[in-house]
Amino acid sequence: MKNNNKLLACPYIIWMVLFTIIPLGIVVYYALTDSITGQFTLSNLSGMGTYLPIFLRSIWLSLFASLICLIIGYPVAYFIAQCKPLTQRFLEMLIMLPMCMSFLLRTLAWVGMLEDTGIINTLLQHIGISPLPLIRTNGAVILGMVYNYLPYMILPLYATILKIDKRLIEAAEDLGCTPAQTFGKVVLPLSMPGILSGMTMVFVPAVSTFYISQKLGGTDTVLIGDVIERQFKQGNNPNLGAALSLVLMVLVFVCTGIMNRFGGDEAEGGVVV
Repeated sequence: MKNNNKLLACPYIIWMVLFTIIPLGIVVYYALTDSITGQFTLSNLSGMGTYLPIFLRSIWLSLFASLICLIIGYPVAYFIAQCKPLTQRFLEMLIMLPMCMSFLLRTLAWVGMLEDTGIINTLLQHIGISPLPLIRTNGAVILGMVYNYLPYMILPLYATILKIDKRLIEAAEDLGCTPAQTFGKVVLPLSMPGILSGMTMVFVPAVSTFYISQKLGGTDTVLIGDVIERQFKQGNNPNLGAALSLVLMVLVFVCTGIMNRFGGDEAEGGVVV
């Protein structure tokens, strides 16, 4: 039986080695070597302070987008969980439908709507309002993040809320809890694992994105993903790009660890007494 279990684990181990350990090793190697001589060096990491404002901007915008996704996604997930099974499947399909379209096309669609001569400003001009600076702003970047990553918040929340034992909610109501008290003491604590999972699934791709900021942002909204992408494509310095990627990976681990730590015991899905 143990030998069978080991055989079943082989594909997973091979996958981890090929697509996680080896790529990570390559990133570490390039980050710690000189681009010309190939010798070991820490110079690629020593200049990270120069990019600190960009790191902080990326983390701030990603956290803000994650919070907006949570504010929008939680009521949507809760509503879907209360529907009939047939309606649930239909709404699930609607949530996942944008994910069937290319990520690039979805972002470009917002470019066409937010441009100075785009759909929104054209409609505003027809009702006598001057065009608004909707694109090349932090708000446009956050909007792009929320639109593209909102399903990653709704789906884990929906799955978690759906698993909540309805008898606990009924027991709280029988004990005289108001709907607000039932939500705060039963539903919210039990859905905390979904909240943390959704926050992580939105934050991680948002903090490393570069296409959204390139198309919807401006010179003041450069994110760390943009800098990394330029080092590989335009700067011809993959070693610095690898060093930035390594630091970004560490920061992502730290931020996600803090979010999970912040959830504390609530992440276990306990009821607040």
